[in-house]
Amino acid sequence: MSTIHPTALVHPDARLGPGVDVGPFAIVSENTVLGEACRIGPHAVIHPGARLAARVEVHQSASVSCLPQDLKFKGEDSVLEVGEGTVIREFATLSRGTEEAGATRIGAGCLIMAYVHLAHDCQVGDGCILVNGVQVAGHVKIGHRVTLGGLVAVHQFVRIGDHVFVGGGMEITKDIPPYVLANGRPLKYSGLNLVGLKRRGFDSDRLRAIRDHYRLFFGKGSLNATQALAALREKALPGDEDARLIIRFMEEAERGIIGG
Repeated sequence: MSTIHPTALVHPDARLGPGVDVGPFAIVSENTVLGEACRIGPHAVIHPGARLAARVEVHQSASVSCLPQDLKFKGEDSVLEVGEGTVIREFATLSRGTEEAGATRIGAGCLIMAYVHLAHDCQVGDGCILVNGVQVAGHVKIGHRVTLGGLVAVHQFVRIGDHVFVGGGMEITKDIPPYVLANGRPLKYSGLNLVGLKRRGFDSDRLRAIRDHYRLFFGKGSLNATQALAALREKALPGDEDARLIIRFMEEAERGIIGG
């Protein structure tokens, strides 16, 4: 049984799972799906195309699945998908997709803090934290368990690898490979995200191996990107999934990689 405050507006075509709680003055539009035990806070707006999995929390005045801020958008059908247990805090604005990709996706267990903007067609992995005021342009791809510090600005089409941590107030205009800490102006490789990786069970041998991989790209006397990638392919041991992930990310880089 869902609980809907008397002042809330819920479209009759909205699909609400059991245990959904819709707060005062919230709006839930047509063509929306709210999974089991979702919580929609006061004055939040759930726009058409929203697809919320179970136990998603949307706090007051957030705007979920709003229209893309894209001049090419002509009102085509598209969606915003939010994974199970993700929390969306106050005044966040999350745009649905456009015809080009069809969907904006946010994974499970994410924390999208206050005033975050996530533009059309972005893809965000599981367990990510976007701190207050992060601004993400369209078509950005963010891996799993990434943390972007407060007020970070991300250029369109940028890719950010798994387990990355970016310091607050940074501007991201190039791709950031997996496992790294990125900081400084211009943004650069500042070592591994050791705190995050240790919390996730990476042991010292694994961390040492990843650090050795990145010395090819960012160490003293490092090779150029093409040479470093070839060297990593040659030295990577069978079964080294971390090396494979780095190689695949580097191979697919189109905007260039941050410097060291």
